[in-house]
Amino acid sequence: MKENRAGAIIENVEKVIIGKRETIELAVICLLAGGHLLLEDVPGVGKTTLAKTLAKSLGLSFGRIQFTPDTLPSDVTGVSVYQMQSGTFTYMPGGVMNQIVLADELNRAAPKTQSSLLEAMGERQVSVDGKTYSLPRPFMVIATENPIDELGTYPLPKAQLDRFFMKLSVGYPQRAHEERMVEQFLSNEGQKQVEAVVSAEEVIRMQEQASRVRMHKDLVSFLMDVTDATRRSEHLVLGASPRALLALIAASQASAYVEGRDYVIPDDIVKVLYPVLCHRLILTSEARMNQLTSERILSQIRAEIVLPVL
Repeated sequence: MKENRAGAIIENVEKVIIGKRETIELAVICLLAGGHLLLEDVPGVGKTTLAKTLAKSLGLSFGRIQFTPDTLPSDVTGVSVYQMQSGTFTYMPGGVMNQIVLADELNRAAPKTQSSLLEAMGERQVSVDGKTYSLPRPFMVIATENPIDELGTYPLPKAQLDRFFMKLSVGYPQRAHEERMVEQFLSNEGQKQVEAVVSAEEVIRMQEQASRVRMHKDLVSFLMDVTDATRRSEHLVLGASPRALLALIAASQASAYVEGRDYVIPDDIVKVLYPVLCHRLILTSEARMNQLTSERILSQIRAEIVLPVL
């Protein structure tokens, strides 16, 4: 495979997000697979900084929508404004009209406002007053949310959860990494170091190349077995959708591409399986009472299905 710039993107983001290479790699995999990313974690661990630094590294336009209980759908999609002089309506773009969109604290908005992102995420377009407007390419939504039991939050609709390609958690840094972060802060370094290492055209080209990575039929069969098992699990009300299966395939291809390969290996599947699937699995009330998690249930399924060795 020809040299790609995925490694340069990851290293550039690491200048600011210290000690979180795996999270950064998965975010880049999500981008190259054409997906959207959901970050759930406590405030202050770098969710917003990760989104801004990634956009800056890619040379893409960046827009931030701060979701609150009074945020309206028109704040997201835009609105048509009547021009008295011409007697016509002019479309005023909303925050979603950017290449990287940070939907900050998405679960603080009312369900109607949350759902205003569905068309943009699924079809790369928005409809306002009967007219359809295409979104720029490449396009990616990076949403952040607070833990669901926090006061003033609304659970994301199942349809919206399924549209998020991956769900990740940044987590607290290790002591050594936090010391480096403090040194960087005191020396007034950080965001000023980050410059674009690729262009929008290069990102689109990389996405196209990642989609052409070869995947053995036995690995595809394994993923089909796993998704089918989630649908039959007694612990789950809702298993993995066909969209989830296609996301697993695309994520595996993008993982291989980031590693510089033009073929998928089992390690690629292991890397992306949990981030792609876990947030899509809806547990039964009994499973929740027994303190099961989607990660534990998926681990049980994985133990029963043999991953092919190629």
